[in-house]
Amino acid sequence: MGQVTRDEMETIICFNEADATASIFTYNKSWQRHLEGRLGLKATMDNGFGGKDYSLPKARIKPPKAPRNLSQEAREKLTARLRKARLQKPHIDDNSPSAVRELAGGMPSRGNSIRVPAKPRQ
Repeated sequence: MGQVTRDEMETIICFNEADATASIFTYNKSWQRHLEGRLGLKATMDNGFGGKDYSLPKARIKPPKAPRNLSQEAREKLTARLRKARLQKPHIDDNSPSAVRELAGGMPSRGNSIRVPAKPRQ
């Protein structure tokens, strides 16, 4: 068998009601990077032509969602809210732990402490 044509490069998501696992077979490199990198899955089979098979719990497969149909007014409200959130930046006036957490977006993880320079003396 030679090179695989683009028509033959499929992505197949397969599961049934009897098993608790689903199978994803894909030639798509973007899907492979997502499954391996983001989800931490290991390929259960590599066909040698670029296609890989992955197994994962069936509960992780979600049906597609219908697109949101927003009115023009609702769309404008969401746009304004997002614009406002992007413009707001935390204002930190002191070196208190709560101020450091607010700047860091939450508690620093263990081993990754955040150093804040001391206030200059006047």
